[in-house]
Amino acid sequence: MVSTPDIIITIAYILFIVTIGLWSSKKKAGTTTTSKEYFLAGKTLRWPVIGLALFATNISCLHLISLAQSGFDTGLIYGNFEWMAAFTLILLAVLFIPFYIRSGVSTLPDFLEKRYNGACRNWLAGISIVSAVVIHIAFSFLAGGIVLETLFGINMYVSIIIIAALTGLYTIIGGLRAVVMTESIQSIVLIIGAILITYFAWQHIGSWEQIKTVLHENNSLDKLSMIRPIGDKSGLSWVAVFLGYPVIGIWYWCADQTIVQRALGAKDENHAKVGSLFCGFIKILPVFIFVFPGLLAFILYKTGGFDLSSLPKVMKDGEMVPDSKAVYALMITQLVPKGVVGILVAALLSGLMSQIAGALNSISTLASYDLYKRIKPDTADKKLVWVGRWTAGIALLLSVLLLPLLNQYQSLFEGLSDVIAHIAPPITCVFLLGIFWGKASAKAAQYTLWIGSVLGVVVFIINKTAGDATLIGRIPFMMMAFYLFMACVIIQVILSYIFPVQHTEDSEKLYWKSIWEPLKEKGWPGLGNYKVLSFLLIAVMVALYWVFR
Repeated sequence: MVSTPDIIITIAYILFIVTIGLWSSKKKAGTTTTSKEYFLAGKTLRWPVIGLALFATNISCLHLISLAQSGFDTGLIYGNFEWMAAFTLILLAVLFIPFYIRSGVSTLPDFLEKRYNGACRNWLAGISIVSAVVIHIAFSFLAGGIVLETLFGINMYVSIIIIAALTGLYTIIGGLRAVVMTESIQSIVLIIGAILITYFAWQHIGSWEQIKTVLHENNSLDKLSMIRPIGDKSGLSWVAVFLGYPVIGIWYWCADQTIVQRALGAKDENHAKVGSLFCGFIKILPVFIFVFPGLLAFILYKTGGFDLSSLPKVMKDGEMVPDSKAVYALMITQLVPKGVVGILVAALLSGLMSQIAGALNSISTLASYDLYKRIKPDTADKKLVWVGRWTAGIALLLSVLLLPLLNQYQSLFEGLSDVIAHIAPPITCVFLLGIFWGKASAKAAQYTLWIGSVLGVVVFIINKTAGDATLIGRIPFMMMAFYLFMACVIIQVILSYIFPVQHTEDSEKLYWKSIWEPLKEKGWPGLGNYKVLSFLLIAVMVALYWVFR
C-alpha cells in the first residue's frame, strides 16, 4: 500500500492540475467564451504545446499500464504501436494538415463534408463520438481504476467516479485551452515518472547481460525483438505490423477528432506541422520508458526479485498464471522507494486525466458543431458551448457504464487495438482516397463508410462469439484491419465508377493533384522546416528498427 506522504503528494498534484485547468479557463470580467475559443483555443496554439498535447492525449494511464503488461507478457513487440506512430505523424504533417488548416474546418467530419457530402459528415461524427467514449475514455478509466485499487485499496468504481468528476470539472468549464494547458504539464510529469520507474527497475537488475541471460534461460530472447517472423504467436509479425498498423494509425493520428483537434487549434499551418513532428520524436520514448519496464519486471519475476503472489490467477496458454494487468502498479509499490511513489502515482493520473480531458473536448466539439448546429444552424455561440458541456457530462456517465464489459479483456492494450482494428478501415479508406484520388466520389465514400462499418461490426461479433472455430477468429487483429481496409478500398473504387464524382468548389481544392505536390510548400527555414524534420525522423526510426530487428 502507498504511504501517507505519497498520498499527500498525489492529492496535491490532483488539486494543482484542477486549479491550473480552472485558472486557464478564466475570462476577463464582462467577456464571454466564444465557441471558437472554447473548442479550438481561439486558434492560438504553438508547436511545442501542440506536440506535448498530442502526446498527452495519446498516452493515457491505459498506455502506462497496458504497455508495461505487454512488455511483461510478450516483450518489446507492442512497442511497434509507438514507433510506427512516428511515420503516421509524418503523414499527418505533410499530407493531411495542409487541407485541414486551409479549409478552415473546426472538425474532421466538417472536412469530410467539404470533400464529399453531409451524409459522410454525419456518419463520421457519430462514429467519432462513440469511439471517443469507448476507446479514449472507458478503456482509460478501466486502467486507472485497476491501478488505484491496487495501490490504495479503493474500490475501482469509486476512484473512477472521483477522477471523472475532477477532470470533467475543468474540461467542461474551460474547453480546449484548459485541456492543452494541463496536458502540457501532464506530459512532462508523465515522462519523468516513467523514466523514474525504468531507472529503479534497472537498478534491481544491473546489466544488459543479465537481461539477455535470463531471457535465454527462459527461451524468451525474442522478447527483445521488434520485428517478429510470420506466424509469431503474438499475432504481430512484421507483415501484420507493416500492413495492419498504417490502417489503424492513419485513422488514429490523421482522422480521429480527439487527436487532430490539437493541430486544428494551431496558430498557423507551420505550427501545426512542426507540432505534429515534435510529437513524432517524443513517440520514440515509450518503448524505453513504458514497454521496457514491463520486460524488466519479467526478468525480476523470473529471478525472484518481484512478487506477483497478490495477483489473481487467469488461464493463459493452458496454464494458470498471474493476471499481469496490475504489474505496473506492483512495480511502483515493490521497486520504488517511499516518497517517490507519490510522483509516480501523479504520473499515472496525468496520463488518465489528460486522455479523458482531450476526449471530452472532442466529443463536445463534435456534438455541437457536427450534430446540433447542423439541426439548428442559427444557434448562438453561448448555446453551442452549453450543448458541448452537457454532451461531455453525458459521455462521462456512459463511459463508466461500459467498464464491466471492457474488463473482460485479458490484455487491455490488445483489447483497445482489437476494437480500433474493426472501426478504423472504412474511415482510413475514405480519407486516403479522398486526398489522393480526385475520382473518389461522395456517394462512393458515403456507402463505403456505411458498408465498411457494418462489415467491421459483423466481423468483430463473429470473432468474439465463435473465436478460433471460424477462419475469421484465427486471423490476427492487425491483419484483419488490413483485409477490412482492402475490402473498403475495392468498394469505394467500384462505387466511384458507378456514381461518378461531381466536384464542388470546395472538394476540387481538397485533394493532391500529384504525389509530389505536398512537398512543394516551403515551410520554415533551417532545422524547423517540416521536410528536414520529417527526413530526420524517418532516419532515426529506420536506425532504431535496425538495432532492435
